[in-house]
Amino acid sequence: SDLMPDMLSAVFRCTVEDCKHEAAVPLSNWDVEEPTRCENCGGSHTFQLVHNDSNFADRQMLKLQEPPELVPDGETPQNVAVQVFDDLVDQVRPGDRIEVTGIYRATPNRPNKNWRQCSSVYRTYVDAIAIAAEKKGRIDTPSDEYQFEQGQPPKLEDKLDLDPEHNSEEDIKWHRLVRELGADRDEQGKPTIVSKLVQSFAPSIYEEDEVKKGLLCQLFSGTPKVAGPNSKGRSRPEINTMLCGDPSTAKSQLLQYAFKLAPRGVYTSGKGSSAVGLTASINKDPATGDLVLESGALVLSDRGVCCIDEFDKMDENARAILHEAMEQQTVSVAKAGIVCSLNARCSILASANPKESSYDPKMSIVENIN
Repeated sequence: SDLMPDMLSAVFRCTVEDCKHEAAVPLSNWDVEEPTRCENCGGSHTFQLVHNDSNFADRQMLKLQEPPELVPDGETPQNVAVQVFDDLVDQVRPGDRIEVTGIYRATPNRPNKNWRQCSSVYRTYVDAIAIAAEKKGRIDTPSDEYQFEQGQPPKLEDKLDLDPEHNSEEDIKWHRLVRELGADRDEQGKPTIVSKLVQSFAPSIYEEDEVKKGLLCQLFSGTPKVAGPNSKGRSRPEINTMLCGDPSTAKSQLLQYAFKLAPRGVYTSGKGSSAVGLTASINKDPATGDLVLESGALVLSDRGVCCIDEFDKMDENARAILHEAMEQQTVSVAKAGIVCSLNARCSILASANPKESSYDPKMSIVENIN
């Protein structure tokens, strides 16, 4: 949600011209009681709240959902509201996998704000104390802010990944293992890194080595480059891939492996995806009643992979939404008075069946797909 000010202490000032007495009232039981009588002039109900002298704390509400791989069979993912304060505000982005440490609380729910009685059904939330990222990787480094000397990426000989000033001991340990894996050679002196990666990607699927190489290239993607010194923007490093083949050729299994390997991403089906579900939807905030923009699949998979199965069965309007995301890396929204542009810097991996569900070798590739 948006940033909301949470009052910690209020300052009230007497409205009598000759008095102007100020009284500070701290927060008590999540409520600030206005003084009824002035101690200086003795006036009754003469106080007025002074917003600029009151103390506020930053507050934000997050919606936490359990990951799809931990959902029990036949059940839907559970959601819980998380309240964060002060330094924890704006620490996570939609789509991040995080671990939250906090206190599970329950608050009464009033059917009407003007009524004093409360409902018997309480509303629960988590009062966050600490937030830790579950997976660290390239998603934590903003790719648009890479500063390369002379416009070139750093070289392996510089050993910047082994610098203890910028990397932790665990990161350096993994970087050394990656360097050893890349330095291995076979009997003929050729590097074995590519063959090992292909064999370790979806090992339960026999052969399909060329397809696995293409998916690995998509997962590694390219190096982000600045468009030019006198122009804004960047050169898109993400690679978009579509797997087109006959039924029972392990297309969905390859999508599942790529989705699990990606640091962040969303898996969806073409038949059950709409244009609103891919971009963004507008809902009402239960706490404030304001309109809130909720991210869709393309925005949630920012700097990740968006896997779309059964691409040929997707609605034509939903399929047209992908053109802007693949070309401009953004999703433009203009709904209910909210006009904005959301980042969708993701790689799109789609799978589809050919025309009439059977690949005809006598026809060209375009005729089989379209």
